[in-house]
Amino acid sequence: MVTIRADEISNIIRERIEQYNREVKILNTGTVLQVGDGIARIYGLDEVMAGELVEFEEGTIGIALNLESNNVGVVLMGDGLIIQEGSSVKATGRITQIP
Repeated sequence: MVTIRADEISNIIRERIEQYNREVKILNTGTVLQVGDGIARIYGLDEVMAGELVEFEEGTIGIALNLESNNVGVVLMGDGLIIQEGSSVKATGRITQIP
């Protein structure tokens, strides 16, 4: 049977603690309340900026334009046929740019 000394255990724990990477990724996410005619109403994107790109869970990109106190109006940049009420949306942190 292999025996491990207390100092070896301490060294292993110390190395693991030093190598630990506590990277935290905060996502600004929301939920689709309503979608139609190329516009989606989103609840929960509290930190989104006007003109910011948002991404729907199925991949469609939109632009946040109408920032209200309880929801955000997003113009869809695709057909958005798969987007439904309850779908998830995340803010990208990127503002719309014209090349």
